[in-house]
Amino acid sequence: MRPITILLLALLTASAIHAHELGKIQVYATFLKDGTYRIDVPVDPAHLWPGDKGAGATGETRYGPIQGLKPEVGQRLGKFLRALADNSTVLFDGAPVRPRVEIVPPAADDPPERATLRFQGSIPAGSRTFNWKEDGSLGRLGTYPLVLQIEGEESSVWQWLDAGATSPDFSLAKAAVPPTRSQVVRQYLTLGFTHILPAGPDHILFVLGIFLLSRRLKPILQQVTAFTVAHTLTLALSIYGVVRLSPSIVEPLIALSIVFVAVENILVPELKPSRIALVFCFGLLHGLGFAGVLSEMGLPRSEFLTALLSFNLGVEGGQLAVISVAFLLVGLPFRSQAWYRQRVVVPVSCLIAAVGLYWSVQRVFF
Repeated sequence: MRPITILLLALLTASAIHAHELGKIQVYATFLKDGTYRIDVPVDPAHLWPGDKGAGATGETRYGPIQGLKPEVGQRLGKFLRALADNSTVLFDGAPVRPRVEIVPPAADDPPERATLRFQGSIPAGSRTFNWKEDGSLGRLGTYPLVLQIEGEESSVWQWLDAGATSPDFSLAKAAVPPTRSQVVRQYLTLGFTHILPAGPDHILFVLGIFLLSRRLKPILQQVTAFTVAHTLTLALSIYGVVRLSPSIVEPLIALSIVFVAVENILVPELKPSRIALVFCFGLLHGLGFAGVLSEMGLPRSEFLTALLSFNLGVEGGQLAVISVAFLLVGLPFRSQAWYRQRVVVPVSCLIAAVGLYWSVQRVFF
């Protein structure tokens, strides 16, 4: 009888181990295109030890309360769910983060007694690797699988974990990892600058129109500053959804603002204080045009304000570069000449007005 008993015990043990290794409980980690992550752990009471079941302490975990935990689920699984949350660690680049923990409602085809514990949050800026560690709750069930998926990728990566082990590094190279603050500043400064030079001929002509009417640098810079403050205001309001205007309206009006400034240069011999107010109003209009660029590219949620301010600083840098080149090539050598207005300001303003008028017609009818 003794050999038969040993054989039966061996078969029962092997059967239990095999069931655990097939992953009665599995962990699914997904890295989303919006720069967030979610880690789902479906829990079925049938796969738990008797001591794991019951209400236990269903209040606070070390990450805070379990959001969405209904009383009936808490009565069955509260003890295990809290232990699972308290013993689980989410790591990016080896550093733990603090996820939000919640219960995901069961799908229509799931058994009603089943619950899914979800850990979720934002991927830290600049992260390169992900790890998962669980000390206790899942360890008692033996080896279990961690399924890793980057949103949009067809294949999944499976990692089999033992009790208390930290998962191998999972590369986030293909995931939408939020950039660091320095990366955001560099990227959006460049975007703002290049939107003026060389990619913004309409804005370049508008800035040149501002430059031509005055021979002194201070009034020119005052106009550029008013323009920047104005387009920063409407750009922010547009990005936040407070102000919206169709590009089919904004773009022709931007072209007409170029015409207006150029014609004023021809008709008005000296800069008047009202010019700054006029430039400010046109800046409000140009800000709506800049918003179209940022809407297409998007702004990182983790560094929204940083990106917005960096873009505007880049635009300001592009405008000042245009002013600097025009001042060095035209203003500095010729502004004191008696013929400066007649031979430079009027002809160049006529050319700017003609181009602006052409763009106005083109943007309305073509």
